[in-house]
Amino acid sequence: MSELIFQTAPSVTIATNTFVNVPNILRYEDTNLIEIIRDLKLGFTTQIPIYHSDGTYLAKVNGTRMFLTEAGKKTGLKIDKYSNVWTCKLDTKTLFEIHHQSGDAFKVLAELFTPDGYFVKCLDSPTPGLINVKGNELKVGGVIMSGNLISGCKTGIWIRKNGAVSIGVNQ
Repeated sequence: MSELIFQTAPSVTIATNTFVNVPNILRYEDTNLIEIIRDLKLGFTTQIPIYHSDGTYLAKVNGTRMFLTEAGKKTGLKIDKYSNVWTCKLDTKTLFEIHHQSGDAFKVLAELFTPDGYFVKCLDSPTPGLINVKGNELKVGGVIMSGNLISGCKTGIWIRKNGAVSIGVNQ
């Protein structure tokens, strides 16, 4: 062997569970809500669509940057950049925050809606739901998953409108 190549796989931690080499971290029906994309300038990064509760596609998050759609501009959505924090606000309500941490790391606090108005909430405080960003648990039908490594599948968490949740899906 004439050369040795080191490659870092993308890794995302949600609620103490780490997803490695998983392109779609969170999917609702056929919509990727949190996915890993490859950017020529940045390498691997996240991409997250931001929908309004009525299903309007307002903005897109790529890594630590937010971009308004035309619909987002019309609704008055506002993106602000502060020291180490990006915020996305509609009126006085914060919909999304990206906090820069050390190195290439960043933390996202979000209230995500699906294109048909369902709600996925990710906050620091423990709340009933799928994901607790502080990281103590991921509740799936009474089962608590904590500290797991989910690797090499196409979709990490797949939520369906009928309430079904699949973990580590390869379709």
